[in-house]
Amino acid sequence: MPGQFEPLPGGGAAVALDAVEISIIRSLAVQLLELIGPGPGEDASGDPLADLFAEGPSEPPSDPVLKRLFPDAYTDPEAAPEAAEAEERRAHSAEFRRFTENDLRAGKRENALAVVGSLDALASASAGEGGAVLELAPDESRQWLGTLNDLRLAIGSRLDIADEDDTDLLYRLPDEDPRKPMVMAYLWLGGLQETLVSTLMP
Repeated sequence: MPGQFEPLPGGGAAVALDAVEISIIRSLAVQLLELIGPGPGEDASGDPLADLFAEGPSEPPSDPVLKRLFPDAYTDPEAAPEAAEAEERRAHSAEFRRFTENDLRAGKRENALAVVGSLDALASASAGEGGAVLELAPDESRQWLGTLNDLRLAIGSRLDIADEDDTDLLYRLPDEDPRKPMVMAYLWLGGLQETLVSTLMP
């Protein structure tokens, strides 16, 4: 079980994590939460009714990581549309973002908070033992899967990974490359994600 998720009888998944692995995933999830920003009811107004009817942004975020996490819905990077078609796509993307991004952010935030909560519970239960087996119910597995995906997208964006060919290059980075720790985290999280996906397949 070390380093990979395995299915639990009756559904769910389990993985053995040591203290360092728990700390790394928790730290990355907290950074993701900070990047995503506060959820509903946590802004300056504190008015839950206002949050319910609040519209999201219409422009894409400037941070490249957030652009990867919240991409435009009506763009095709392979296409080079005419000016009028490009403008129409931008308008559709802005409208879609305005009505969906707040919910998307809330979902990603909820998933990351669930990951942090389960890791905190695991660390408390295994205090002094150096690690433990994390067991997830099916719903928790899906939350973990969402956060692992978001973490890999975020790290991949920082590493300028656009496709699988870029991933192949990561294996050949020299140890002295300053990106190496981030690359190792990216590859490790990918392994966790892949094995977690397999536990959710029928």
